[in-house]
Amino acid sequence: MSAKLMDRWRSLAGPDAEHLGRELITRYGEPHRRYHTTDHLEAVLAHIDTLAGNAANPDLVRLAAWFHDAVYDPRRGDNEERSALLAERALPEMGLPAEAVATVARLVRLTVTHDPAPGDADGAVLCDADLAILAAPPEIYAAYAAAVRQEYFFVPDDAFREGRAAVLRSLLALPAIFRIADLEAPARANIHAELDQL
Repeated sequence: MSAKLMDRWRSLAGPDAEHLGRELITRYGEPHRRYHTTDHLEAVLAHIDTLAGNAANPDLVRLAAWFHDAVYDPRRGDNEERSALLAERALPEMGLPAEAVATVARLVRLTVTHDPAPGDADGAVLCDADLAILAAPPEIYAAYAAAVRQEYFFVPDDAFREGRAAVLRSLLALPAIFRIADLEAPARANIHAELDQL
């Protein structure tokens, strides 16, 4: 169990929600995960810290980050929805008001498309933080892409190439991958390079 992550959770959610923080960290530590791990969660939270001044509700964005990949089964296509439902069940027990719970769940669901509406500052911060890996140095990006492939080990190579290419092209089709962070050029270069290798 990551002590650093538990410290972050306590400072965000308070001592009465410790059991939930432990549950979430355990979920991110599931053995089938290779990219969507506690390292990814820590990276997303660090990027949110950098971008937090742009958010209307930075702590709700942080809560959404904790939940955004809480349910992760590469064999299913409804992970974000199931993660949002988990947030809707768990957060009221922390005493979070219904409106705040709804905001967190909405943000989690937004990570399906990573396409926040204009003016959605909280959505932009979460999506930019979640996608920041796309702009990593090429060797880190390559490790990320390899880890994603490992999570989909059960998919034949041809089908994986087709599915992965579709995901990458959908990102390139966005008017902008990033709404706040200045990461567009390196991200698009990495995506084009991966498409060339596929």
